[in-house]
Parts: sequence; C-alpha cells; structure tokens
Amino acid sequence: MRLNTARLEMLSLLDGLGTMRAVAAALHMSPSAVSAQLAVLEAETQTELLRRSGRRVQLTPAGRTLARHARIILDQVKAAEADLQGRSGQPTGPVRLAAFSSVIRTVVIPLAARLREAHPRIELEVAELDPQASHPALRRGDYDIIVAADFIDGSMPLHPDVHTIPLLTDAIVLVLPRPQAASDAPADLADFAEAAWSIDMPGTYLSNLVTSTCRQAGFEPVVAGRFASYELLLAHIEAGLSVSLLPELAVDRRYHVATRPLRRPLTRHVYAAVRSRSTLTTASQIVLHELRDLATTPLSRHERIPAGEASNPVGVRNVGSPTH
Repeated sequence: MRLNTARLEMLSLLDGLGTMRAVAAALHMSPSAVSAQLAVLEAETQTELLRRSGRRVQLTPAGRTLARHARIILDQVKAAEADLQGRSGQPTGPVRLAAFSSVIRTVVIPLAARLREAHPRIELEVAELDPQASHPALRRGDYDIIVAADFIDGSMPLHPDVHTIPLLTDAIVLVLPRPQAASDAPADLADFAEAAWSIDMPGTYLSNLVTSTCRQAGFEPVVAGRFASYELLLAHIEAGLSVSLLPELAVDRRYHVATRPLRRPLTRHVYAAVRSRSTLTTASQIVLHELRDLATTPLSRHERIPAGEASNPVGVRNVGSPTH
C-alpha cells in the first residue's frame, strides 16, 4: 500500500472542516473531485474511511485515525522539503502563526521584525485568530504555531493532539479614565458598583469575565457600551464614559487610561501550541524559540501607568530590538 499525500491532505481537511464542500473550497476543487479522490484513498487502504448519510459525510473511527497520521506525515514531508531548501545553512521556508490581537501587537509583530533581521529566509505569515478558533485550525494543519490564552474559568479544554509551551502570565486589571484614578492601589470592585461599564458583545470572553467578576463582588454591572474591539472600548473609557476589566496586554498605552490591579487577583496564562506528534521544521523551531525569548523579556510586558500620572500618550514599546 502506498499512500498519496494529496489524498491524505483531503482526509485531514475533512476531519477538521467537516464537509466535502469546505474541503473543496480550501483546495480550489469541486466537491465531486474531492469525493472521488477520497474514494480512491479508501480503495488504496482497503478500509472504510467515510460513512455517508444522505448528503452528510462522517469519518469512521479508522478514518479519524488515518487523519491523525496524515497530519504527522504531511508535517514530516514539509520538514524534509524545508531541510532541503535550507542546505545553505540558513533556515528557510514558510512558518504560519496565528495569535489573538493583543499578543500580535505586543509580541508577534516585534517577533516578525526580529526574524527579518536575523533570519531573512524564514517567511513568517501572521494571522489574527481568536483562541477558540485557533485550536481547531492548528489541529487541521492551517497553522504551524498558534498563540492562545486559557480562560480563567477553565472552560477551554486542551486536545491530546496539541502540545503547549508556556509563554507568559497576563493579569486582569481595572481600566478607568485618568482623571477618575485617584489611587493606584489594588481595586475593590465593590467600590465601582455605581460606575458605568463597557464590555464586549454578549457571550464573549470579555463580556462573561466582566459580568461574572462583578457579580462575585456583589453587584450587576451597569453596561454603558458594548464594543467588539479593544480600541473602541479604550476610547470609550478614555472619554470618561466607563470603566472595564481587561487583560493587561490588551491595554494599548496610546490611550489616556489608567490601570489598577485587583484586590482579588485574576490572571490568564498565554501559551504557544503546536501539533504534539509532528516534527517542526528548523524554521518553525527558530520562530518558537524567538517567540519564547520575546515573551519572557521584561521589555515585552506593559508597564502599568500609575493612576495619578497625566503624561502624554505612550506608544507601544518595540520589543523586537535584537538582544545579541
């Protein structure tokens, strides 16, 4: 039996995307062509890989097992191709990285700048992706590395096919307008029961975080604004219209806001993740190493602006300056 890597890729994508139509769109093929190729794969393996029910298709247990092997095989092929391209001694090839917005701004963009100087033949492709979406995308092979954060309530379980690498911890802080920040001492949220709050859309991580944390402090937050972007939320706070809770990495220092730690601290953990049983290319290993280095350097972390400070806006610090 000889397995065809193109057909293995189709099976892996079907496992991740769920429908023939989605696989066909990803590969710029027709659904009938994808179906025909997977039928050939079944014949090659002499195994029932798909179970059809009307127009729906599901992978059998054998199909899911082969899909997991397929991801490992495809990663090995990619690693071999990259090694051959990098015979000059310089790491070469594409690395696809997905991360959430605040860590892209504070860590990943400086990482790209560092790689451009130190490893110009590594082609880093960066995509913004919510942690809930990045894990499935990693498992189906859309990305080589993701950066995600755990949910404080432990509601995001990890998949056995995913290996995580801790990067940093990120405190949840109270964000408020500079003129209203009379103190930079740890904040008791009960003192802000009468304040107007800005939060994310209903059902999102930030919305749930603010609501549940305020309820634990004994009050229901009065919502003055709902915003899908941190930039609009921070602008609302800057204008003196609200307060909120944010992960510290999300507090863009170009806005005139102050932050205070919480009397009852909350912390999220930011981590990188790769497919657990796959071989990383040399380029991916270097990206992961540089990512860990940038995430742990003190320059990559925000310095909290004291409550009473009323200086001009501070731009985002470039954390990508080479240290060697």
